[in-house]
Formats: sequence, structure tokens, C-alpha cells
Amino acid sequence: MTDIIELRNLTKSFTGGIVAVNDLTFAVREGEFVTLLGPSGCGKTTTLRLVAGFEEPDAGRIVLGGRDVTDDPPYQRAVNTVFQDYALFPHMTVAQNVGYGLRIGGVARAEITGRVQDTLRMVDLLDKIDAMPNQLSGGQKQRVGLARAIIRRPKVLLLDEPLSALDVKLRESMQVELKHLHQRLGITFVLVTHDQKEALVMSDRVVVMDAGRIVQAGTPGELYDHPATPYVANFIGTSNLIPARVVGAQAGELLAEAGPLRLRAQADGTAHATGARVLLAVRPEKAILLPPGTATSGGASAIEGRVLERFFHGNAVRVSVDIGQAEPFMVDVQLQRALGEADMPGTGAAVLLAIEPGSVNVFADTAGVRA
Repeated sequence: MTDIIELRNLTKSFTGGIVAVNDLTFAVREGEFVTLLGPSGCGKTTTLRLVAGFEEPDAGRIVLGGRDVTDDPPYQRAVNTVFQDYALFPHMTVAQNVGYGLRIGGVARAEITGRVQDTLRMVDLLDKIDAMPNQLSGGQKQRVGLARAIIRRPKVLLLDEPLSALDVKLRESMQVELKHLHQRLGITFVLVTHDQKEALVMSDRVVVMDAGRIVQAGTPGELYDHPATPYVANFIGTSNLIPARVVGAQAGELLAEAGPLRLRAQADGTAHATGARVLLAVRPEKAILLPPGTATSGGASAIEGRVLERFFHGNAVRVSVDIGQAEPFMVDVQLQRALGEADMPGTGAAVLLAIEPGSVNVFADTAGVRA
């Protein structure tokens, strides 16, 4: 699969010495759905605007489809952008909004009519072809914006937080629709979002950014199960982070101490010398909540604790457990028909946490957090 986008040592600064994009090098393959993910100010939107041509880089090159477009204006690039605020013309019908780019491009009227109908059918809005924007719901407006972008058959579709203005239920529905649309079109999608769930649902690959740089790029599964840094572990989902000290290693495992706690973790190929400070990361759903005194399997670490709080999450309960560390340990317990919220241990109850070595990610504690 060939690369459709190549960003080579891209740098962009703004007034006041703010470096939004810092020597960024990255490639997107043709037909991929790639998401740039990170908090506000991490550089993801600036990166998208550089690709679109709305911003000029201070240094570096942008290559689209094998052609250097760094100095080209937006209209000469084979990309279209969908914005979060829809940007529809309020005085035009849906058909006129969608066909606008073709009209100013000099496409024949008969061809415009056919392509508008085909595109609206693709986004399931053909019945709204004569409607005005003020007659549409938020989700319908967003689909008109998508239709207007894809009707020109770009090589790359850039999506700048297109779902952020929608309510939760509609947003989840549109995530699925966008994924299906990408599959039908077969063109490259590049999405910008700060919503990690959105990125995991839709993307072939996720690029996690911080301070204008790429922290880690990979499939949703790779980033969730094997985060490269504590930052990724906490930004992609939630992780319990425990500062600890390595006290031994054998048979592909290491043993770490955090005060009175002793936890086993699988060695991931990274050497952690005895005495080294580390951060242990455990997903809330990876720990098993058991009654005190329960026998655990031979390889699992057993940690005693006491329930602080419970938070009902619908199909699961998140239990906050005091394990003698600075931060409570969060455990997600899935609710089944035979086990309801009332069956969960109450506040103050003694519990046992069982954690398998393969459920623990180990990072060097470069901040020197005291274990």
C-alpha cells in the first residue's frame, strides 16, 4: 500500500514562540482511516490545517500523492475538509450546498444534478434534497457537510472534530456512519479529535500527539494493550499508575515493590535493573475483585484493599479501592444477570485484587516518583 500523505520534518510556530508542530515526520497510507488524537494544544488541528493548506509551515515538506504541495494553495490540493461547525450556506438548499463546489468548478449542470443525488443517497439524505439548513437536525447538517466534501472526489478527506457539536447518542451513531462511509468510498480519511473513544471506534491507526510531537502511533488495539508511555496509557482509556521499584526478575517476569505491595509483571523486552524506579500501569477492567481470603492462581499478584466508593456505569460498576498508595485503585466490575449493583461490596468492605502479570505495563519512572 502506497503512502498518500507524507509529512517530512514539519514545524509550525505562532506568535509568542508557541511551537504547535515540532519537527513532525509521519506518513498515511492510501485508503487508511487515521486519527490524530490528543488534548487541546497538542498540535493535531494545526497539523491538519498544514495538510489542507490553511497554514504554511516554518520548515519541512508536505507531499500528497507523490507531489510536493508545501507551497500550493488549498484549492490546488486533492483534499477536502469537513469542519465541526458544518459551514453550510444558510440561504441555499441541501442540493445547492452539496453541489456548490462543482458549480464554481464549471461542471455541467446535468452532471452536477446526478452527482448531488448519488452523493446524498450515499449519506442517506436524498429525501432532504430541497430542504434548507434550518430545517435539518445537527446530524443531518453534518452529513450535508460530508456530502459537500466527498462530491468532489478528493484523494484525502480531512475531518476537523466533525462530531464535537453533537449530543452523545447522535455522536455515537455518526461514528458508525463515518466508519461505514469510509469503507464504501475507499478514500483516505484523516480525523482530528480529543475523544479517545471516538478514535478507537473508527480508526485503522491512531496517532497520539503531545506538545507538537508524536508520542505513539499504532492500531487501536496496540495503543490500548501496549501503550508506549504513561501518557498514552492514561490518555487512551484509563490506567491505574503505581510508582514502584524493581526487586527482581526471572523467567520472563519482573517483581516490583510499592511500599508493602509486591506485583509481578511480564517483561516486555525492556531491561529494568534491580533497584530501578518504574511505573506500573493496570487497566481497571484487568484487575479481578474478590472476597478477602480467596485463593488466587499461582501467577497472579494478590493485593488487599478496602472499598472507598462505587460508581454505577450502566453495564459495569467502577469500584475505588484503597490499597495503601497515594491514589485509589480503580476496578471495573461487569454486571451480569446473576450479579447486580446491590451485590457489589459496600463502602468500607475488605476486598482482594488479583492481577495477572500480563495485565501490567511497566514504564521507566523518569519523573522519579517515590515508591
